[in-house]
Amino acid sequence: MNTPCPCGSGTPYAACCGRFHAGELHLQAPDAERLMRSRYSAYVLGLTDYLQTTSHPSTRPASLEPDPPGLKWLGLEVRRHERQDEQHATVSFVARSKLGGRAHRLQETSRFVREGGRWFYVDGDVS
Repeated sequence: MNTPCPCGSGTPYAACCGRFHAGELHLQAPDAERLMRSRYSAYVLGLTDYLQTTSHPSTRPASLEPDPPGLKWLGLEVRRHERQDEQHATVSFVARSKLGGRAHRLQETSRFVREGGRWFYVDGDVS
């Protein structure tokens, strides 16, 4: 897949989030921002297994609902990536989408934890 990565990096998908979805770095995002970007791309591409696996076991949902029919993800803007220590980080972002002709924005500050050498999404505050 040589198309641009959905995360908005400007890099081809295979060299960007595709590496974490199924490539040589499967599930090995190097930091919380890369994990968050790869999770956004997974939402765009409907990769629910990846979303489940990268959610922390303590907050992992039993299942994920599919996106509503007609939902179109339009873009991602990372506003801030802060590392509290070696094992904890937050990422603030805005994800834009369109559904039924109406534009939507999801603004969230997500919390991530690193365990066993891997980053996991824990939860987030939507504003």
